[in-house]
Amino acid sequence: MRPSLEAVPHSALHLGVMDQLDRRIIAALQHNARESTTKIAAKLGLARTTVHERIRRMEESGVIAGYSVVLNKDEDTPRVQVVVLLEVQQKETTRIIKRLEAYPEVKRCLSINGEFDLLLSAEAPRIEDLDILVDELAKIPGVLRTNTSVVFGRRIDRK
Repeated sequence: MRPSLEAVPHSALHLGVMDQLDRRIIAALQHNARESTTKIAAKLGLARTTVHERIRRMEESGVIAGYSVVLNKDEDTPRVQVVVLLEVQQKETTRIIKRLEAYPEVKRCLSINGEFDLLLSAEAPRIEDLDILVDELAKIPGVLRTNTSVVFGRRIDRK
């Protein structure tokens, strides 16, 4: 018997509550967000309308916030990675994060506690590019100070 939309009440989806079926659909979308609902439904053994409606409801409720492009990493192109710690004025945090989204070199931004407020992971083909990036980050209004470390290697990487 195929699972139905009734497995998660409409109000539960609006609260961001997901069941196992939602998680399976999300996993399929994370693997390939451009795959058609027909193909996702076939892989999961569901009706196309069930998958379509579940995706629509998760989008409307904010469970699915959007879709993005993953660029192919050319293994022959060396990349330099840095970790940048930012101390920021708390009232400017949201605006600063919006500014950070404009830098394609910034791959990750984490909110942290302690002496600094944000931890950024950034990468570029050349260290000079990252030097320019860090200088620009320090000039963003509300950024009080930065601390940058160059990554020598990845010992564990479970992405």
